[in-house]
Amino acid sequence: MTEAGTAASSAATTLPEPVRQRVLTLAAQALGQLPATDVPAPLRRFASFAPAKRAKLSASVLGPILETDEHFRRLTAFQVRREHAELGDAIAEGIPVPMADPVEVAALAYLLRPEDWEQRIAAAAQLPVEKPKTDDEAISRLSDQLDQARTETRQVRERLREQVNELKAENVTLRRKLNEARQRITGLQSDLEQRTTEAETADVRVDAVRAEVDREVRRLRARITELEAVEHAVRRTAGQERELASTRTRLLLDTVIEAASGLRRELALPPGGEFRPADTVAGLEPAAAPVGRTAPEDDPALFDELLALPQVHLIIDGYNVTKTAWPTSPLHSQRQRLVTALGALVAQRRIEVTVVFDGAELSGPVQLNPPRGVRVRFSPAGVIADEVIRQLVRAEPPGRPIVVVSTDREVAESVGRLGARSLSATSLISRIARA
Repeated sequence: MTEAGTAASSAATTLPEPVRQRVLTLAAQALGQLPATDVPAPLRRFASFAPAKRAKLSASVLGPILETDEHFRRLTAFQVRREHAELGDAIAEGIPVPMADPVEVAALAYLLRPEDWEQRIAAAAQLPVEKPKTDDEAISRLSDQLDQARTETRQVRERLREQVNELKAENVTLRRKLNEARQRITGLQSDLEQRTTEAETADVRVDAVRAEVDREVRRLRARITELEAVEHAVRRTAGQERELASTRTRLLLDTVIEAASGLRRELALPPGGEFRPADTVAGLEPAAAPVGRTAPEDDPALFDELLALPQVHLIIDGYNVTKTAWPTSPLHSQRQRLVTALGALVAQRRIEVTVVFDGAELSGPVQLNPPRGVRVRFSPAGVIADEVIRQLVRAEPPGRPIVVVSTDREVAESVGRLGARSLSATSLISRIARA
């Protein structure tokens, strides 16, 4: 047991009977107002009794528990002080209350345990047994006690009022500080919300600018790629044009050289600068007969003479020839027979041969194995073979011998205006049959 518990037990055993009875009465009243969890188990069955019955029946149990259970005594003292606020506060703060009942003061002191609680109990124990007094003396004494109690009560009230005023002033100050703090918090929250909104807006703007930059970069990259492709195409086209011009020039030069050599051989011209005595004798010379110019277009001899021209390009209207030579054969058989026969002709004459077929006659991919030296072309969609033939003639340099084989009068007339010579399909068929 602690020293405080020992002192309490010692004091309790020496409590004057009036004080002990008053302590039990106050504790029994407080017992009914405590929570069930704070009531010791032996006293719980008395908690629901009426106050008078509770004080009477629980006295034998309540007294020892108050002496031994310090926690329960503190809870009881707290409840009793709430019920006797003025006197309880005065006793707890050590304020003398000479006009109060010493028994009441001692009972409250036992429960509240101020510093002078033992002296107050001792003072109550030393009270003399009052002798009977007359009514006037009793009334006078009670009046004096009442006046003193009123004076003390007024003093206590004034002191409490001062404390209340101080608390109110402190409360006002605290409320003002709280309002100022709330206003600052509100301002900070508003500033935070504004900054958050600005940050979000800035993020949106940054995202928009980044997206715009990305789009511009993609556009510029696409433009660069496009310009690079254009540059490559221009370079390729320029190279092709230069190569084509060189090829056209070389073909024309070879044609002129070979034509001059052939003309020299045909005319039997002597070496330049030589002069013979017989050249001084006057006489009539025979006229040179034209070479194949007056022969019909289906004459095989004319066909051979034209193929003998230097650097000649033979362009053939494919279906115009095959449908004339083998009209009952399937188209794929006609194409293969024609290019095979032309392969033998190229091997004999060493000439350039191009065969043009109409692409409209095709029903699917073409499987054709042309021999070496035979170029095969199909007209693209929407273009007839006659137009492809004209494009081939236009692609050649002026002056190169070009022979077009077709019985189509419109083709013959159009290529004639472009400087090419036309022959009928029968001339080629006769040449192929003779070979």
